[in-house]
Amino acid sequence: MDFKGYLDKKRKTVERSLDSLLPSVKEKPATVHRAMRYSVFAGGKRLRPILAIATFELLGKKGKKILAPACALELIHTYSLIHDDLPCMDDDDLRRGKPTCHKVFGEGIAVLAGDALHALAFELLTSTNRADVVMKVARAIGTKGMIGGQVADLEAEGKSKITLPEVRYIHNNKTGALVRASVMVGALIADASPEKLSALSEFGKNIGLAFQITDDLLDVTGEERFVGKKTHKDQLKATYPKVIGVERSKRTAKKLIQQAKGHLGIFRRDETILEKLADFVIDRSF
Repeated sequence: MDFKGYLDKKRKTVERSLDSLLPSVKEKPATVHRAMRYSVFAGGKRLRPILAIATFELLGKKGKKILAPACALELIHTYSLIHDDLPCMDDDDLRRGKPTCHKVFGEGIAVLAGDALHALAFELLTSTNRADVVMKVARAIGTKGMIGGQVADLEAEGKSKITLPEVRYIHNNKTGALVRASVMVGALIADASPEKLSALSEFGKNIGLAFQITDDLLDVTGEERFVGKKTHKDQLKATYPKVIGVERSKRTAKKLIQQAKGHLGIFRRDETILEKLADFVIDRSF
């Protein structure tokens, strides 16, 4: 199976699982259930769950036990987008080519939909009976991860001077921490050895930062119809192109992907799906 075929197959698997795990719009409270489903099924690459699944499979494992925690990662990602789009945060009207959750359902329901997705995600994670998996994700999205990065991003907005270490901190945490955790969820559930856990952690860290640098670049160079959200909106925010320019940002992202793939040498195989996913992170147009 070629890489595109693999992505399509895994994306469909994830979306079927998401559909079965999310509450029905026929159940009360229907409005918030509609908002949850609207945001989850508005589109998206499903990169985080696919990273978890691909890592699990790289370690020689098969089966459905990875699906619930993989879907939990997508629910957390979606909750973060709903809240990130709110007027008190990034104030975005468009996400994945569609009106954002708060534009369709109102701010109150959007906040509650995000909260509900967050809660459901941890319900799914606890179903693994793996405290290490739950802890890994909790740390990745708390004040030492995603929330910490979001705080730094808000505080940096509009500052006349931003340093590269500041931007790196924001990106490593706001976006990179959950990407890294997605790889680690697959590795932990597959019972990877300490040596492989370490290598995969570094792989996840590198592609997480490269992913956000690419998002920065797409805001500058991408087209709204492909990106699925407004472009040229990050001019007041802390981004790599703002600090080091477009070309150097591209080189940095490519170097990070090369380093990420280098950490996979421990598996001593021909090109793996994870390597192709790493390339996809910077080659994408959305």
